[in-house]
Amino acid sequence: MNEKDVVSSLQNLVAMEIRYPNQFMHVFRHHQRIHQDAGQVRDADVEAGQPRYSNINADGDVLSYAPNNRFSVGLYVAGEPLTPEDYYFEVEILDIGNRGTIGVGLVPQRYPLDAQPGWRAFSVGFHADDGKLYKANGFGKPFGSKSQTGDRIGCGIKFSAPEEGPGQSVKVFFTHNGKEVGMMMMQTPARGLYPAVGMHSTGEEVRLNLEAEWLYEDLVLMAVDNGEDDWSRLHDVRLNGTTLEYMGRGKSIHDVGLAQARWPLDTTYHYFEIEIIDPGENCYIAIGVARRNYPHHRHPGWNKGSIAYHADDGKIFVGSGVGDPFGPRCHKGDIMGCGILFPPDYDGETDSDLSPDDPDVHNDMVDDFSDDSDEDDIIPGGRVLDQNGTKVWIFFTRNGKIIGKKQVPIPKGGFFPTVGMLSSCEKVRIDLRPLTG
Repeated sequence: MNEKDVVSSLQNLVAMEIRYPNQFMHVFRHHQRIHQDAGQVRDADVEAGQPRYSNINADGDVLSYAPNNRFSVGLYVAGEPLTPEDYYFEVEILDIGNRGTIGVGLVPQRYPLDAQPGWRAFSVGFHADDGKLYKANGFGKPFGSKSQTGDRIGCGIKFSAPEEGPGQSVKVFFTHNGKEVGMMMMQTPARGLYPAVGMHSTGEEVRLNLEAEWLYEDLVLMAVDNGEDDWSRLHDVRLNGTTLEYMGRGKSIHDVGLAQARWPLDTTYHYFEIEIIDPGENCYIAIGVARRNYPHHRHPGWNKGSIAYHADDGKIFVGSGVGDPFGPRCHKGDIMGCGILFPPDYDGETDSDLSPDDPDVHNDMVDDFSDDSDEDDIIPGGRVLDQNGTKVWIFFTRNGKIIGKKQVPIPKGGFFPTVGMLSSCEKVRIDLRPLTG
């Protein structure tokens, strides 16, 4: 596509936005995908098992930026993707160069060699010059510390199962000088995610270690033992393996115990369940989905950006403290489920992952924020919560049978599995991925 064609296409998009504002975003996404596909490298240009690089001098394991007349980005892509056996690599900064524009991350096999990791689709990168995380976007988000000469940046994948492969969501993590910075969810492209190093200023030089080791196996065992890795918030709720137990006072509506999962539901993992082990004093148990940083003292469904099915009265609550009749009451031994029916053209990156507080990203800088205010309409940054986003169907089940569904707009950042409890001795067993076998 030449420059004239691009200008003409953009003019048509502007005219379309003016005449058909409700359809503009669909047209824009189509144009965006065409542009991204145009930047992809052809299969014929990729030799399996061999690294690819441009504007990079490679001397063994030492990589350095090769200045060029066009001042283009230099990128090195390893020949093999990360696997459950080889899941981690590191880069040691030998020289930070003029500007320190070094990016470390993961990219698809056919990623264009004129872009930093994280700038294009299906890629992610942690950048040394600003400490930001870039995920399929040219605009980064605060993530970790800036880097200097002598620092080490690592990147890996926490594979949850040996058979995990293309199309699955995986946990990508980054390290800085031997300490984990944070992690995020990534969709795995067809041929996997490849280690990549980008550079963009004179003097930049690094040592690439594709055989670096990380104590990932110990971390996996810990996650299996206590399950804490699956949860971002546990307020007045105790986690014991797959069991959630209410630990609050249970004296008033302000004593809600809340458990919110770390990762939002997506097109791969779109459903979860709880089994009522002990209904407690009143069975004030609720299952649903809510926006990230939902107020910890409010039952799911009571505040905007949430929807839930309550066991004690069988009502559905949609962003309000007043529920509507929905299904039967639930008791000891009943299994309650909640899931999302996404539209066929749903794009998780575009339709939900727009919040400045990226819900896919987990690190101390992000998790220090806690929106426990009763100001339901406010999200991080002081902006009003958008209630006119992409609409999805939320459905609920009881003992394997669908009770009903409700269409609601998905909040920016997505919907997170959320469980609420409010009376003494309540206990449930949780399964965040019951459909994965």
